[in-house]
Amino acid sequence: MSALLEIEDLQAWYGKSHVLRGVGLRIERGEIVGLLGRNGSGRSTLVKAVMGQVQASGSVLFRGEQLLGLPTSRIARAGIGYVAENRDIFPTLTVAQNLTLGVQRSRPGRWSLADALRLFPQLEARMQVAAGVLSGGEQQMLALARAMMGNPELMLIDEPTEGLAPQLVAAIAVFLEELASRGTAVLLIEQKLAIALAVSQRIYLLGHGRVVHHGAPDSLRTQPELSRDWLAV
Repeated sequence: MSALLEIEDLQAWYGKSHVLRGVGLRIERGEIVGLLGRNGSGRSTLVKAVMGQVQASGSVLFRGEQLLGLPTSRIARAGIGYVAENRDIFPTLTVAQNLTLGVQRSRPGRWSLADALRLFPQLEARMQVAAGVLSGGEQQMLALARAMMGNPELMLIDEPTEGLAPQLVAAIAVFLEELASRGTAVLLIEQKLAIALAVSQRIYLLGHGRVVHHGAPDSLRTQPELSRDWLAV
């Protein structure tokens, strides 16, 4: 059986700047895969290439369908949720309206508003508040919940715990694990190594736009030179 997401020889550019240089990556149904690397290694560019937001070549197969060349809207409707590092909420709309916009009527399935409020109960009291006045942590919870409401088969999540308090970091870890337990795969970009290694089944390590290591999370613990050479600042 083919992987849910299968990337081969992915090249990506910003103008004349060549960022990804032949990346290959696989994600199976219902697993969490950590995408690690220093800032500038190409992690965010990779998920933007999957979503059709940067110039790219190579192959990106999702359930066997080629995504490269498709508009972002069609990629999202195919079953991929994307939570960007800047969260991309609609600031003038209420929390409730943001969550409603996340629903894809053509993709009924496993996630409901009740699930979102159970996983992120802080949002329930803020449902009629404009999203732009939420705290950074509340905005992150809203972005994750909105993507979940589309019932994706795969979620691409970029730096979900950046700048958050430890209590919120723990809540997001629970959210990620529940996604996987109910069949939603996750490609996770995460700077907090402890979280990434705790929730991921496999990790890919990027350096200079290439995969420099792929393996189990424990491989970073047993091979400290990998962290030294490719993650330490």
